[in-house]
Amino acid sequence: MRTVAKITPFLWFDHQAEEAVNFYVSIFKNSKVVSMSRYGEAGPGPKGSVMSAVFQLEGQEFIALNGGPVFNFSPAISFFVNCETQQEVDELWEKLGEGGKTNQCGWLDDKFGLTWQIVPTVLGKLLSSPDPEKAKRVMQAMMKMTKLIIADLENA
Repeated sequence: MRTVAKITPFLWFDHQAEEAVNFYVSIFKNSKVVSMSRYGEAGPGPKGSVMSAVFQLEGQEFIALNGGPVFNFSPAISFFVNCETQQEVDELWEKLGEGGKTNQCGWLDDKFGLTWQIVPTVLGKLLSSPDPEKAKRVMQAMMKMTKLIIADLENA
């Protein structure tokens, strides 16, 4: 039996929901497509195309909808991904960034326009260092980066 979360991110796509869901599930290890519903004769989408999909990424449930070109994603909402290692940062940065665009401080927009923050877990510890000068240097180093490099942050 599936437990339904109290709050679930709901992603509105023009027509790429199925492609996006399969893309995201292929990137994150503990992930799966839970269900897909397709448009029938009544539409409003083309018969057989995905209307909505429920999927999980690292245990977090999401819903995707093919709702048409009415809305677009904005960096005002992003997904923050904690990464334990530089290898994980590098892998997610490369895969999620393919066909998208990179931004400052570990942020990127994927090929569907969804914004992700690929952040090493150690960053929070470094930014809250009891040494205010260290925290300042870490912040200054981070502000100059696109993809975050753990060694460069630790050595700041």
